[in-house]
Amino acid sequence: MKLHELADRPGARKKRLRIGRGIGSGIGKTGGRGGKGQTARSGVRIKGFEGGQMPLHRRLPKRGFRNTAFARRLNEVNLGKIQAAIDAGKLDPGATVDAAALVKAGVLRRAKDGVRLLGSGEIKASVAFSVWGASKSATQAVEKAGGSVTLLAPTRETGEQTA
Repeated sequence: MKLHELADRPGARKKRLRIGRGIGSGIGKTGGRGGKGQTARSGVRIKGFEGGQMPLHRRLPKRGFRNTAFARRLNEVNLGKIQAAIDAGKLDPGATVDAAALVKAGVLRRAKDGVRLLGSGEIKASVAFSVWGASKSATQAVEKAGGSVTLLAPTRETGEQTA
């Protein structure tokens, strides 16, 4: 094979659609923009405009609150991934497994606000976890394997941390 024989696979590169290049092209004249008026022009189109009537999004009352600015950003880790790290020798099952240990082992890229343990996969090693949260299935699986789960999350009643 020579350099001049290299080519893309057929259909790998699609030709750009040239709009507004004559009636014969099939997308000439109005160029897919319909008739006249504001919607045919470039740049200007009022979204939600109802011809001067009060738009729906202003007629309805404001509702709700989203806590995204203050919400905790947690790393979610499945038990199967932790077992794979233990099998590979990256994670020591004898030591307490927390966010810092998971980052050091390469299971997580960075520790965000905490770790939430999820129950997908199975864990065979007896491991002590210190995490922000854990699902019921994850907690049951860890305890069945002989490990323990310590939650760092505040309890709903008191608002204080448990560990």
